[in-house]
Amino acid sequence: MPAKPALLVVDDDAEVLRAVARDLRRHYGDAYRVLRAESGEEALEATEALHEKGEPIALFLSDQRMPGMAGVEFLEKAAPLFPDSKRVLLTAYADTEAAIRAINRARIDYYLMKPWDPPEERLYPILDDLLEDWKAAFRPGFGGIRVVGNRWSPQTHATKDFLARNLVPYRWLDVETSEEARSLVAEHGAEESLPLVLFPEGEPLRQPSVTELAEKLGLNMEASRPFYDLVIVGGGPAGLASAVYGASEGLRTLLVEQEAPGGQAGTSSRIENYLGFPSGLSGAELTRRAVAQARKFETEMLAPVEATGLRTEDGYHLLSLSNGDEVACHALVVATGVQYRKLDAPGVEALTGRGVYYGAAMAEAMSCKDEHVYLVGAGNSAGQAAMYFARYAGHVTILVRGDSLGTSMSRYLIDQIEATDTIEVCLNTEVVAAQGDERLEKLTLRDNSTGDERDVETSTVFIFIGAAPRTDWLESLLLRDKHGFLLTGPDLKGRMKDWPLERDPYLLETCQPGVFAIGDVRHGSVKRVASSVGEGSVAISFVHQHLASV
Repeated sequence: MPAKPALLVVDDDAEVLRAVARDLRRHYGDAYRVLRAESGEEALEATEALHEKGEPIALFLSDQRMPGMAGVEFLEKAAPLFPDSKRVLLTAYADTEAAIRAINRARIDYYLMKPWDPPEERLYPILDDLLEDWKAAFRPGFGGIRVVGNRWSPQTHATKDFLARNLVPYRWLDVETSEEARSLVAEHGAEESLPLVLFPEGEPLRQPSVTELAEKLGLNMEASRPFYDLVIVGGGPAGLASAVYGASEGLRTLLVEQEAPGGQAGTSSRIENYLGFPSGLSGAELTRRAVAQARKFETEMLAPVEATGLRTEDGYHLLSLSNGDEVACHALVVATGVQYRKLDAPGVEALTGRGVYYGAAMAEAMSCKDEHVYLVGAGNSAGQAAMYFARYAGHVTILVRGDSLGTSMSRYLIDQIEATDTIEVCLNTEVVAAQGDERLEKLTLRDNSTGDERDVETSTVFIFIGAAPRTDWLESLLLRDKHGFLLTGPDLKGRMKDWPLERDPYLLETCQPGVFAIGDVRHGSVKRVASSVGEGSVAISFVHQHLASV
């Protein structure tokens, strides 16, 4: 049996060390090993030993003020060995400035003040959240789900990406580098049917579709009733916020998501300007918390299920779904967000999923270890991805078509990128071609200031350009701008032929009464997670006003 994941506690004060270890064992002893170290040096030795054995560390909890090696210094040295482990600094009140600096310098996840009594209020809730986040991303070394395939297969990438975005832990085995993977392929006769997905129980799946995976995982893909007070299409931050507020206020709520909860924001590696999270949080962490909150209030969720059509009859809205069902509702909220635009350059389409990826594609991060990774884009998503991939890749190059990052990227990200030696920014540069046979091998780059072109060798590029809304299925019913974004509220003025009510459309209401648009899919929206969450909550106020009038 594999060793339990470890919680490593470090403090030079023997009494404090015993007290922390006691509290941790009492609450977490069934699932984790609690290890102790009396100095940063001793803790680093233990960390290196566990790394050599391949045994996981879920969380580091280190005091700051220690002779020799301070807590921040230890956490910095431990991070490369266990980059996904959670890092918590234990501080005295006088050390809060050091703790804030450690958030930026050592990328700690939280800092705790001494004393932490009672632990039921001031210790366990914080660590519970951090450990739940760690477990959601943990790839177990034994047992659990295993995905066997070729790294350069688009279908293998799609399988890994689906599991990762749905927060399903799995272990990845590449047939090119793993003897275990080749043995499993031979054992199951799956040489021509990769990827192979093996489960702790039951038959494996060969080249599974997303629907087959969802059914095997027990994801809900059929509505339990034909009618709801509120239906939300899209499970990003805006849609999840509407679900939480709608369901918590007593509305029978259904959320329909075509891929995985979290939307584009769910793939963000680190959101650091979200209110209330000074250490930042990943899109996956935000998604996990929001989904749990929505379910707490009995929101029904369908995923992966796509909305394919919408019609209105007698004041009711009828939504057609990709599974063949149709659900009706009093009010409908469209929160389908946006997707990255395709890069129009020779070779890119053929190599998509074979080294060319759109968005952060967290499922590929571990495979990029020590490689030279290229990112295309200048927005916050590209900056967040650069900082994330820098933890694994040997070198990261950001390709920016314009002459500055400052016009589209937050200052805090620019500062972090400039302070990271392994990240390079190439301005006035764009990809004009991708080359390779079975996988990406080279990119052709053009310097827009000189017109010169050059080839660079790489096996991986991630693309973050533009934003295309998912609204084609609404074209015949709702008004859109020339780019496909949905028009709402004041933006409808002078464009509607028939508005059946005496009142004007509400701020977030479309040209159909009772149909609202929120988040990135809406014309004129602010492309930030916090604003999407705000719109999701505000929309419910308008939903209630609409319901009161029907």
